Amino acid sequence: MPDPLIGGHAAGETGPGLLLSEWAPRAQVSLPVTHVPRAAVPAIDVHNHLGRWLTGDWCAPDVPALLDLMDETNIAAMVNLDGRWDEELDANLDRYDRAHPDRFLTFCHVDWERLAEPGGVPALQRRLRESADRGARGVKVWKNLGLSVRGRDGTLVRPDAPEVVDVLGVAGELGLPVLIHVADPKAFFDPLDRFNERIDELGQQPQWSFADRSRFPSFDELIDALERLLLATPGTRYIGAHMGCVAEDLDRVERLLDAAENLTVDIAGRLGELGRQPRRFLRLVERYPDRVLFGTDAFPLDREDLLTHFRFLETDDEGFDYAAGSPVPPQGRWTISAANVPRRLLPALYSGNAKRILGL
Repeated sequence: MPDPLIGGHAAGETGPGLLLSEWAPRAQVSLPVTHVPRAAVPAIDVHNHLGRWLTGDWCAPDVPALLDLMDETNIAAMVNLDGRWDEELDANLDRYDRAHPDRFLTFCHVDWERLAEPGGVPALQRRLRESADRGARGVKVWKNLGLSVRGRDGTLVRPDAPEVVDVLGVAGELGLPVLIHVADPKAFFDPLDRFNERIDELGQQPQWSFADRSRFPSFDELIDALERLLLATPGTRYIGAHMGCVAEDLDRVERLLDAAENLTVDIAGRLGELGRQPRRFLRLVERYPDRVLFGTDAFPLDREDLLTHFRFLETDDEGFDYAAGSPVPPQGRWTISAANVPRRLLPALYSGNAKRILGL
């Protein structure tokens, strides 16, 4: 993508000809900064990555250092979403859950690509039972289901497909909660034009764009499919990743929560959205105090990431960076303000709701 210009003049100029990628404004407002070094109560990070699935190597290369950071910041436990299946699941369980009981809970995956094979559904149901027997504490469902996985007829498998319902119904029978991510931010489904608020990010990662309707469903189609899945599997407990995948529209999140009693949502990876509507977020937490979970999706886990989350939840600070240390905000060129969640609601948000969903 060509680098946008501020003012449309030649590259290398200053003032109105400055390249957008070179623009790094410094805020001139003087605002208080509240340092929150530890969560107010013991917390459970229900959304993180510690395995090798996303990076090819362990996301937490130094487990003792990670435990020290958790102790220092009052993170009592962490969900590892990278268990996959078979030997890779055992490798994660050995490294985290079995070596450090009560501190880590590893979720397995479902190999949805096997739906294209004869007997795919019973094979996946069997493998899910095997993963539970090995020690998996939940199931991670990723966005490839709905965006890239294809069935035996070559068409995309939607999150509410009958075969998906049959597999995730087994998760409910096994008592395994399902953390599900079906759609990326809404802007990823919009054209890459001057109206797209994530143009910096998508310019750097064009493969994250799902704007081509000939290849991908729309954002709304995926969220509607998620709702149908929730209703079709009432015996399965769900954690809707990234605020139910609709952090930009908390009215829609509330409609999902109203429709499906088996749904909870985590805040992971969405401070950039929630911090632009902190009062609206607080109203949702107050209305559903038992349905919102703490999570970060920050990997490898960094102290500054945790402190930013604590600051967002526990203070009334305004106009601060949602990604400390980034010269250009990674998601969009804005700051966030804190939600100042009342102390009485923090125990459930930080860990109480997670304990119930995870069966702790």
